[in-house]
Amino acid sequence: MPKPRLLATLTGLAAILLATACAPIAQAQGADGLVLEARDAARKRDKVRLVALRDAAQATRHPLAPWVDYWELGSRLAEVQQPDLEAFYARWPGSYVEDRLRNDWLLELGRRRDWANFTRDFPRFRMNDDRQVTCYALLTAHLSGQPVRDAALPAWRAQRDMDDGCALMAATLYEAKVFTKEDVWTRIRDAAEYNKPAVARSAAGLLGPQTATAIAEAFASPAKPLGRKSVVMGHDTAEVTAVALVRMAADDPDNAVALLRARWGRLLPQGQAGWVWSQIGRNYAQRLAPDAVTAFAEAFAQRDQKPRAADSQWTNETLAWAVRAAIRYPAAERWAMAAQAVSEMGVEEQADAGWQYWKARALKATAVEGPRGDKQRAEAEQILQTIASPLSFYGQLATEDLGRTLALPPAPAPLTAEEKAAARNYPGLQRALQLIGLGLRSEGVREWNFSLRGMSDRELLAAAQWACEREVWDRCINSSDRTRNEFDLDQRYPTPMRQNVLAAANAIGLDPAYVYGLIRQESRFIMDARSSVGASGLMQIMPATARWTAKKIGLDYSADMITDRDTNLKLGTAYLKLVLDDFGGSQAMAAAAYNAGPGRPRRWREGATVEAAAWAENIPFTETRDYVKKVLSNATVYGALISGKPPALKPRLGGPIGPRTGGPGDRDLP
Repeated sequence: MPKPRLLATLTGLAAILLATACAPIAQAQGADGLVLEARDAARKRDKVRLVALRDAAQATRHPLAPWVDYWELGSRLAEVQQPDLEAFYARWPGSYVEDRLRNDWLLELGRRRDWANFTRDFPRFRMNDDRQVTCYALLTAHLSGQPVRDAALPAWRAQRDMDDGCALMAATLYEAKVFTKEDVWTRIRDAAEYNKPAVARSAAGLLGPQTATAIAEAFASPAKPLGRKSVVMGHDTAEVTAVALVRMAADDPDNAVALLRARWGRLLPQGQAGWVWSQIGRNYAQRLAPDAVTAFAEAFAQRDQKPRAADSQWTNETLAWAVRAAIRYPAAERWAMAAQAVSEMGVEEQADAGWQYWKARALKATAVEGPRGDKQRAEAEQILQTIASPLSFYGQLATEDLGRTLALPPAPAPLTAEEKAAARNYPGLQRALQLIGLGLRSEGVREWNFSLRGMSDRELLAAAQWACEREVWDRCINSSDRTRNEFDLDQRYPTPMRQNVLAAANAIGLDPAYVYGLIRQESRFIMDARSSVGASGLMQIMPATARWTAKKIGLDYSADMITDRDTNLKLGTAYLKLVLDDFGGSQAMAAAAYNAGPGRPRRWREGATVEAAAWAENIPFTETRDYVKKVLSNATVYGALISGKPPALKPRLGGPIGPRTGGPGDRDLP
């Protein structure tokens, strides 16, 4: 084995030789070939090659040299010390990679328990968007004597998966009696709701190995603790029993109800019983079952028999499903439950336009007739006026509920030459577009978004315009979407390939605005977009769907054609029209089918007949629920831009949605 000094000499010699070798390669491939080679070396963890490429990038002053430097230093982060990082920060001050590496380094310092350097570096972390870093920072603040409970508890509760920073913070604060036993049980309940057994066991471990074992059993085999005949119902036993019932309800809510009715409802304290009923309600609601409203009513009744305490707080997600159950099966008492659920959400969640909309509807529905109900109706009108907007689903609904015609905002003043030049000369935006041009879209998007931080409306519009002109449509749209007072709809809702889209849609009797609304949500007009599940191209078509549709319409097709613009557009619009026809022209159900497959919305329409907005809000899949609302909102704006007529959402939503009549439909639709 070579001695250390000899090894260092050999490593240095290898780097020199590789640097010499890299020069002709970079020249042959162009300067950008060096960057792509460096990205490949980083993925392969080829440290020697990275050193040579870093030096070559800096020697040639390549615009993306900061990224090559980032990949190189990141590859050996576990070996470096604070001075190495300070030198990197000094080389690339104010850049995305400076802050990105600081994020990585803060995590490394946390793992090393190097609180001195962590405390020194953390205040310079501009993104400050890493939950584990936040937990480490709260821990160091506690160690320095600062009060942290109010910030630390929600940070811990927001942790969805295990990480060292939040687990260490929680253990330290519990040992210091900053976190209480009730805080720990609240955290365990959160983990039970989201089926996170590792998080639950970690939290339960703070209470001792016996509790951790009991919680592990409640997750893995809930029937075991629930089947024991002899139980001494102390506080911890009640908590474990409640967790077991909740985990059982996730798979079989009927059985959980039966066990509550037969035995455990009498034995559990009201706080735990109310929480279990809330989770039964949530599981019924996610199944779109009418039993959801009964379970939630029981939950509120149990919980309301005593003041809210740590053991009776529900998550925003549970309260959201209480609202959804109420609006799917509306009645006077259920509208009241919807209003109560919204009022108990967190401050940020309550402010969401969707929950404000349904709160206004609930206030109107429960207001008594005559003058005594005028105050409540006025409050509802004020809420609707506050959220009314032509550019969002619930803003559009609120405007139309007020009896107003939607009006698109006026165009901003044209950008000046100086404003355009400032955007083009911004180094971070330049690097971002160069990265995207090289096919490093993820890196480019992150660099671009970092560069937008703190920009004014005019600066955002200038950045968006540059992206539009370069036909980087996702950055064009997303940048313009950030403006607060000036709205350029040509940027927010661009119509690239206008003649192609209009021709493809009109040829088969499909609304072009609906097509544009869907494409904007699917791919942001990125031609070579590919999803994690394999959907491809402008309209994000799955390979099997593309083959089926091509055969259905008689198109000569091969797999490599899926990302061809015209082919993708032809297949996507044809499939969308087939789905839309199968769902009787319902744009909401067709959008859901396009995103989640037609089988699911067929099931989701069964049961109660529901107004279309409530049906969309009750879609069980978060992605599909948001997708449907955004596609319809997009289409509403596109409809106005294309036709020149005032936008209207409700005609697109259509009438109530309920069980299908008149045959089973096309069961061959993929």
